[in-house]
Amino acid sequence: MVINSGLSSPLVPPACDKDAKALQFIEDMTKNTDAVQEKVLREILSRNAQTEYLQRFKLGGATDRETFKAKVPVVTYEDLQPDIQRIANGDKSPIFSSHPISEFLTSSGTSAGERKLMPMIHEELDRRQLLYSLLMPVMNLYVPDLDKGKGLYFLFVKAETKTPSGLLARPVLTSYYKSDHFKTRPYDPYNVYTSPNETILCPDSFQSMYTQMLCGLLNCDQVLRIGAVFASGLLRAIRFLQLNWKLLVHDIETGTLNPKITDPSIRECIFHVLQPNTELAHFIAKQCSSSSENWEGILKRIWPNTKYLDVIVTGAMAQYIPTLDYYSGGLPQCCTMYASSECYFGLNLNPMSKPSEVSYTIMPNMAYFEFLPHDPAAPPFSGESPQHLVDLANVELGKEYELVITTYPGLCRYRVGDILRVTGFHNSAPGFKFVRRKNVLLSIDSDKTDESELQSAIESASLLLREFKTSVVEYTSYADSNTIPGHYVIYWELMVKDPENGPTREVLDWCCLAIEESMNSVYRQGRAADNSIGPLEIRVVKNGTFEELMDYAISRGASINQYKRFKSVEARRGLSGEVPVGDLEDPQPPNQTLAATARPGPLTSFTNKSDHIQEPAIRSYKSTRAQENLTLPRLVSNACHPDALARPLNWRQVPPHSEGVRVRPPFSPSRFLNSTLETPSSTTMKPGSFNAEYRHLDPRNASSTVLQPNQTSLNFTRKHVVAASEIGRRVLGEKLGPTSTS
Repeated sequence: MVINSGLSSPLVPPACDKDAKALQFIEDMTKNTDAVQEKVLREILSRNAQTEYLQRFKLGGATDRETFKAKVPVVTYEDLQPDIQRIANGDKSPIFSSHPISEFLTSSGTSAGERKLMPMIHEELDRRQLLYSLLMPVMNLYVPDLDKGKGLYFLFVKAETKTPSGLLARPVLTSYYKSDHFKTRPYDPYNVYTSPNETILCPDSFQSMYTQMLCGLLNCDQVLRIGAVFASGLLRAIRFLQLNWKLLVHDIETGTLNPKITDPSIRECIFHVLQPNTELAHFIAKQCSSSSENWEGILKRIWPNTKYLDVIVTGAMAQYIPTLDYYSGGLPQCCTMYASSECYFGLNLNPMSKPSEVSYTIMPNMAYFEFLPHDPAAPPFSGESPQHLVDLANVELGKEYELVITTYPGLCRYRVGDILRVTGFHNSAPGFKFVRRKNVLLSIDSDKTDESELQSAIESASLLLREFKTSVVEYTSYADSNTIPGHYVIYWELMVKDPENGPTREVLDWCCLAIEESMNSVYRQGRAADNSIGPLEIRVVKNGTFEELMDYAISRGASINQYKRFKSVEARRGLSGEVPVGDLEDPQPPNQTLAATARPGPLTSFTNKSDHIQEPAIRSYKSTRAQENLTLPRLVSNACHPDALARPLNWRQVPPHSEGVRVRPPFSPSRFLNSTLETPSSTTMKPGSFNAEYRHLDPRNASSTVLQPNQTSLNFTRKHVVAASEIGRRVLGEKLGPTSTS
């Protein structure tokens, strides 16, 4: 069976004999999907038959699928955590695997806010390296001559910790980059990086980013592809270039390395490649300085031979597609593989497909795969229930499933939490579109925050409002990807019983930090250490705003009994003024239409001049104490829980800042409209002034001016249409229609 075969329309033949063998391996695996899966399960059950975990289910040495499915339950991480903790605490008995556990790979947080620890064995690196080896042979079918240049990839290692057992706990890519598979990889002309290993392996994020960017600029005429793991990571690199291009140009012009780069191994390797190059320095300076107000296509201008971007833009990363389009000048965005800390799953057999059409073919040799039919309206699934799980070869086109895996390191029938939709087949192997993470509400980078976690964080922060007789009436949230790095935005509607003694902006500033302190360790790692997540923002809306939105939803056909507050994207559109709210009988049309090609520039904001488009009255707050006061996640050796959170701050004991706070008007929803480009002005305000309408940290502009308290105040009434276009109306209408509100 071949439906939508990924390899059906390559542009060129295999680039070399090695590629031909790799492609033939893909064909062999996908033509015999069910037989390969049966073999994989038999191998896993045979080698791990004497493990403590499988012994509990009395398989009696059976390795067939029927017995396995009948006796072994479907589980989540919480089910396995006590056993995993035993290993972390030093228990060396064969609990999950007959092979010794070599390390833990950290994954996104649990419901308790801890990082997941995935036990790994040495041989799993070989299996993952095999999947890596298939990526370039497939890409070479669609993009020829990649052996004629280099790849500029921004790759980083993250912090690793030791469990009480002495085993390291670290992210999966940090483990790979520090392995011999990566450090001593053989030369491959199709896989040459501009970055030396020393720059990638440097634990200092500034030194690593600076020298990787420097090497990329030195090789700008040889770069054929630019990449990072996630789209957000590539945008961070672009932002870094915006802030540091003058320093980089100085190094290139003089042939000297910035004294901030102190790592001896980096200085030594850069010394061999850095020579004075005035011509290149002037070229880069011209591109960056002339682009100070418009960085559209900056990647293509500095690296003119680039053929594509290699980044993950599926799932939560899809929010960054328009921004990458803007900075790259429309270069193709390629997603090459599908993987997680638990398991590497498969690859994209048509890597040049549009981001919205990306489909991953799961390789049947990587693990044993099952699929739980996904029905949002169904009651929660219990691992003890007899519900039928579908094998890899038997999934149905167009249906959605939750991925369940059984791996060589010993995970058995483990729910990964990914929701996938079947898009087609290559031979007998299905291709899947990644739909979303199960129960994830917010995500900027590798963080994943679910609704219950956000609810708990807001409850913690709202305790600070009690002494002011103030409570949170309603809230919603979204992940704002229009700043670099992106950040969480929380909309609050407050009930203040005594307006004369209401919370000051200083108190709400502390609320921002209280929420961040309550987040899981993955979020806090990104905020305080990796700088991959920006400061959380609270936007206080005018009283009655959420009621207005409910009225709007009901007017569009939603049942009042089924109405739920806006989530994520709907929140941004509804509260930031991209959809109509108010007088729907006689809307005043906006003066401007939605421009699909408009993109926000690096040092500019789009300011809408229309009299008909107004925003709700919103006060915005961000914590100025974020990085110095936000506690980092850490492993507590004398505790039972890995990555236990450090003790939260005592809010009343931390002295407030008395100096002025740097602020600027926020990005307007009209950034998507044809409008005049203006450089945002920064302003200074004293903490405690609740009249200030907006608060937003802005490291991009050193000048300060005084902002009048009502300068950005906008009324929000039923007689005004808060709308960007008919597109905005239609999008929200679909989200809130009768069929999507249950």
